[in-house]
Amino acid sequence: MRIAIIGAGAAGCFAAANIPYQSGREVALFEKTARVLQKVKISGGGRCNVTHQLFDIPELLKKYPRGKNFLKKTLYQFTPRHTIDWFESRGVKIKAESDGRMFPVTDSSQSIIDCIWSALQRNKTMVYYHKAVEKIEKQQEQFKLYFSDKTAYVADKVLITCGGFPKAEHYDWLLQLGHSFKTPVPSLFTFNLPKHPITELMGVSVAHANVKILNTKISEEGPVLITHWGLSGPAVLRTSAWGAREIHELNYHFKARINWMGDVTENELKERINDKRKYEGRTFVNDRNDWNLPRRLWEFLLKEAGIEDRVRWGDMKVNQQNNLMELLLRHTFEVQGKTTYKEEFVTSGGIELSEVHPETMESKRVPGLYFAGEILNVDGITGGFNFQHAWSSAWHFAQNFQ
Repeated sequence: MRIAIIGAGAAGCFAAANIPYQSGREVALFEKTARVLQKVKISGGGRCNVTHQLFDIPELLKKYPRGKNFLKKTLYQFTPRHTIDWFESRGVKIKAESDGRMFPVTDSSQSIIDCIWSALQRNKTMVYYHKAVEKIEKQQEQFKLYFSDKTAYVADKVLITCGGFPKAEHYDWLLQLGHSFKTPVPSLFTFNLPKHPITELMGVSVAHANVKILNTKISEEGPVLITHWGLSGPAVLRTSAWGAREIHELNYHFKARINWMGDVTENELKERINDKRKYEGRTFVNDRNDWNLPRRLWEFLLKEAGIEDRVRWGDMKVNQQNNLMELLLRHTFEVQGKTTYKEEFVTSGGIELSEVHPETMESKRVPGLYFAGEILNVDGITGGFNFQHAWSSAWHFAQNFQ
């Protein structure tokens, strides 16, 4: 039997790593570039956010804007615990950070790459580089793969793991096989604020803020990072994932509201400010803040609220207080465009899940054809959830050959 895997990313390599070598079986992994596991290498700032320490599957499913029903049949069989056990049984210890993200204890993605690579090498997987598939033909019980270098390969089973395509036309060769897809749009991206003065604070980060897309129900809490082009950080990226398709329909022009105080309510903030005015009235407002906001951001907000450098809490005017509260709780930005978060580039869209058996990852339309990873219409928020889907779906495919 000849098994062809198209795409040497997380799902493709993990699938090969889990198909044991067997006499008479040939596993060939085809990669269109010169390198394997590139997203694994750069993810998490080069540390690789392998999975998430969220072991309650119903809660885990809530981290996927698209694909929940499909994932109910895959994540229960290969969970984050299974992922941890798989790597640790092969010598790679995994640790959890305070926000639940999990990384190798080496803090190096190379540990994950080496582990997967060693496993697929032990399975005697053949790896071919610079092999871009242009067409697949079904020939009775087999498949013939045609590559851009004018070579071909005949396989009995084919697994597609080439990731999420950014453009609809990239799916043409799969449409020819009888499959359909959800049009791809970016899922993880930052919010661009052209020429907004807050971008002068690039590098400033707030540990716990709330991000909301106005006129929608989309809202996320967590760290927000100010960059030279706008707003980023986990809370922004998660918001972009949930709103991927809605924001795309708005052509990436929309209003985002930031509560720099996180989950602090208006009454709570007003009470705190009144206490400052009553008990610390002679202190200067810009000397310090008691809400753990970065000093540069605090000074920026005071200036935006019309509060001069040497204004005391007790002397602050009512309109100044109202302006400050509005900025702290409901700072509204006109977003004009996006920037793809390249470390964790993810698309919303892909092969329609109704056309794939979740138990085996086999196509319902073309027997012998399989899909795993981001090529499917599944995507999660940032935090290791997309990798977990890649591991789980690849593992399910590999179980067909145990």
